[in-house]
Amino acid sequence: MRVLDSLKTLLGGGKPLIPRDPAVFKPIGVVRNRVKEPRPHGWEDVRSDIFLRDDLEGALDGLDGFSHVIVVFHIDKVPESEQALRIRVGNEPEERGILATRSQRRPNPIGVSVVPIVHRRQGVLRVLGLDAVNGSPVLDIKPYLTSYDAPEGATQPSWTRETSSAP
Repeated sequence: MRVLDSLKTLLGGGKPLIPRDPAVFKPIGVVRNRVKEPRPHGWEDVRSDIFLRDDLEGALDGLDGFSHVIVVFHIDKVPESEQALRIRVGNEPEERGILATRSQRRPNPIGVSVVPIVHRRQGVLRVLGLDAVNGSPVLDIKPYLTSYDAPEGATQPSWTRETSSAP
């Protein structure tokens, strides 16, 4: 235990290595669509408009030419009581750790989705397939870069291929 304490002191200045203070984010926008309740499937055809704050209207400039974006959002409609450490995925008999899944029942309710851009106008970005319900706060939008976001040789276990349409 002394080695661990020494590492904590060396690396964390005597503080725990994992910060205990909550991270606070100011949403950059909000999702508007027809989905009122969280759901595990059926997002493929959902069209969502992401409305940016007025002071960020010009932040979408330069997205022309990108086919997809990465949207980071707050999953604020899943009750804390439904969060889980382990869940069953699809028809798999074995439970998986929540961090090995794309489930919305996460310890920190943060969603990340790669979605195609339908179009943009001023401070509004329309996307397809975003798995965020109406009113979800958007924390960030990043362009999807094939050279950066799709690493060569990336693999995934076979159980995810059968359920990969489910976030």
